Amino acid sequence: MCANLLPHSKDRQRQHGEISNFESRVSNLLTMIMQRNMYIKFALVLLILSATAGCDTVAGLVGSRKAEAHIPVVRVAREPVEAKIHLIGELGPSRSAMIVAPPAGGILQIVSLAKTGTMVKEGDIAVQFDPSEQEYNLEQSKSQLEEAEQQIRKMKADQAVRVAQEQVTLLKAEYDVKRAELKVKGNDLLSGIEARKNIIALEEARRKLEQLRRDIRSRASSDAADLIVQDVARTKAMMGMKMAQQFIDNMTCRAPISGVVVVARSLESLVSAGGVISINSEDDIPELRPGSQIYPGNLVAQIQDVEHMEISSKVIETDRANIESGRDIDVIADSKPLKIYKGKIKSLAQSASNPQNEGAYVDYLEGLSTRSFAALFQVDTQGDAIRMGVTARVTVSGNDVRDALSLPRQALHQKEGKTVVYVRRAEGWEPRDVRVQYLTESRAVIEGLPEGTEVALVNPEQEKTRSAGKTGPVSPVLGGATQ
Repeated sequence: MCANLLPHSKDRQRQHGEISNFESRVSNLLTMIMQRNMYIKFALVLLILSATAGCDTVAGLVGSRKAEAHIPVVRVAREPVEAKIHLIGELGPSRSAMIVAPPAGGILQIVSLAKTGTMVKEGDIAVQFDPSEQEYNLEQSKSQLEEAEQQIRKMKADQAVRVAQEQVTLLKAEYDVKRAELKVKGNDLLSGIEARKNIIALEEARRKLEQLRRDIRSRASSDAADLIVQDVARTKAMMGMKMAQQFIDNMTCRAPISGVVVVARSLESLVSAGGVISINSEDDIPELRPGSQIYPGNLVAQIQDVEHMEISSKVIETDRANIESGRDIDVIADSKPLKIYKGKIKSLAQSASNPQNEGAYVDYLEGLSTRSFAALFQVDTQGDAIRMGVTARVTVSGNDVRDALSLPRQALHQKEGKTVVYVRRAEGWEPRDVRVQYLTESRAVIEGLPEGTEVALVNPEQEKTRSAGKTGPVSPVLGGATQ
């Protein structure tokens, strides 16, 4: 029994020792694996840092080359340049006539008025004003004229009666003088006292006759003056009648030319009770209409001739020398973009104006020239109904340049107030001053660069700044958060 148990205990001891050895080996193996993992993690960290730094360097190099690669270039070419000048202008009538309120001595009221856009012919009624006040003035002037004429007739009759009476009195005075003279002739037969009385009577008769003659002459002058006064009153009444009749005739305004009616706007209708005008936009100002009141001399409407249209525009100074009056043009109106109208250059200003001061639009390319010339273009609308104010695009064929160095206008840039181009160099781009001889819509004839010179179409300095602003840190390749 004991002999049988001894081998079993030995086996168990041996198994226990083997298990202990196995556990120690496993523990040693795990320790070695953990140490190797630490080395591997450290190596991975170093690898990630190196890769990140390398990516930053590569990205910087690629970004700079990419920025340079994105700059388009062109070469200076010697070729003929076709000069076509493109302008933008506003279509308007070649002539217009104004209708103003006639002088009538007071505020006028509109009775009838043609609406804006109405076609009228020469002589058609465009505006009518209320003639009531002028008709009253006419009747009053007629009454004054009749009264003046009655006064003149009465005065002449009274003067005729008085003149007849004065003639009788004058004859009696002359008779008294002659009778006194006869008595004086008989003084030799009378006493001294009676003779003296006759002499005194003769002198008194002569004095009365002379005074009567003076009075007659004075009254005749006074009567003539009274007649002149009444004649002036009659003339004044006649002038008042003619003026009132003329004002009545002027109350009807007819179109001086054929065309389209454009009614003026009335600011007076916006005046509030406090005398303040409130305007937010031009559309807030209403047009004149029947019933509106207007002062004499104020604009009521315009008649614009639509049979003869013209375009007003500006020509920059670099294009002014290549066109002259009378040259043919092509016109495209924005309201009819599929049709080309023909025309001619009507007039060109001889003196330049500053477009910035006049509020004219000048884009960047036209800004290379700082002054402009006013231009008028005559256009044949071929009977089409084109409204005034429509934008029109004018194409003028200028003087072609047969042999010239040219490049696209996009290659011209402004730097420190000078026109420059950017020429390619080994180390980058160099700004070079050039002289612009002539500008077309797409090409610029220049001096200062040899044929074949490679220039940039865009500003490299601006592109470099723009590219640097867009370049940022590279995202981690192996994952992880960006600090």
